[in-house]
Amino acid sequence: MGKVFEEIDGALARWIGRQHMFFVATAPLAADGRVNLSPRGLDSFSILDGRTVAWLDLTGSGAETSAHVRENGRIVLMFCSFDARPRIVRLHGRGRIVLRGDPLFTSVSADHPGHIGARAVIVVDVERIADSCGWGVPQMDFVADRDIIGPWAEKKGPAGVARYQAQNNAVSLDGLPGLPGL
Repeated sequence: MGKVFEEIDGALARWIGRQHMFFVATAPLAADGRVNLSPRGLDSFSILDGRTVAWLDLTGSGAETSAHVRENGRIVLMFCSFDARPRIVRLHGRGRIVLRGDPLFTSVSADHPGHIGARAVIVVDVERIADSCGWGVPQMDFVADRDIIGPWAEKKGPAGVARYQAQNNAVSLDGLPGLPGL
């Protein structure tokens, strides 16, 4: 049986900080809309306080998370332990998008330097924090973060990244508006 937490305390924050990746799930309001599940990583996650988290949303091939968050805010983050001790932690809440130029974007970006072409910061006001056993999650060793997105963004340059975002992140698969300003 899992535990429900009042907030992300120090021990839980340290555990989350040791995970190399997490998963983000969102869904549109439309019953026939596509549910989205995305992996995230690359030192982009921040715990702002015991009930608020954020991550630097790096340029990607789609805009599902942003589109769903803009439409309805519903979001869940899931962290899985792949080491010897099995554990899953889910953070359910309401998300919002913070764009470049906002002080919170600047702050989260500063906590995770070196990410070129970040699209936004996704902030989650956490409503439920719970863990579960994770017995079905395989035990695996972390080898390394992939060094692909940084060189890709450097090669494209700021104008090229902006063009890519405008072409690929303006709308979701279901036609919902993606990132504002694209």
